Amino acid sequence: MSKDTIVIREIRCEDNPEMEQVIRGCFHEFKIPLEGTAYTDPETKQLFEAYQNENDAYFVIDVNGEILGGGGVKPLKDFESSVCEIQKMYFSPKIRGKGYGKLLFQKCLETAKILGYKQCYIESATQLKAAIHIYEINGFKHLERALGDTGHFSCGVWMLKDL
Repeated sequence: MSKDTIVIREIRCEDNPEMEQVIRGCFHEFKIPLEGTAYTDPETKQLFEAYQNENDAYFVIDVNGEILGGGGVKPLKDFESSVCEIQKMYFSPKIRGKGYGKLLFQKCLETAKILGYKQCYIESATQLKAAIHIYEINGFKHLERALGDTGHFSCGVWMLKDL
């Protein structure tokens, strides 16, 4: 039994710097383009503030008080209101492969249903093969093009799932 205290909870304002560091670290680690991705999104610096509407949520993985991952649900920008996007889901290498990402992913899908969304959209980078595999085994289907207007022109993987 691990002595770690692991909590998946809604983001707090004080979590912003740690979560920004996790996100930016993944881009360098996996050599994902910085332009046209979450790396340059203004929201990445202010995740707490960006997820304060009734139809969105952002969760973090808190391990012994250290923020080591997160992911959110938000309406897909400039698209049908019944479609949400799982966004900014990134994890520190410290917790990868331990199942926490899958738990957070499931929490995001459950939250999307509770919020009344009918479909869930994901954009990803081809470099994130493990994440794409998790999306596929959870019923996400590949699309030929992007939906909505996320501004992430460097993402080359687009997927959709009925909820």
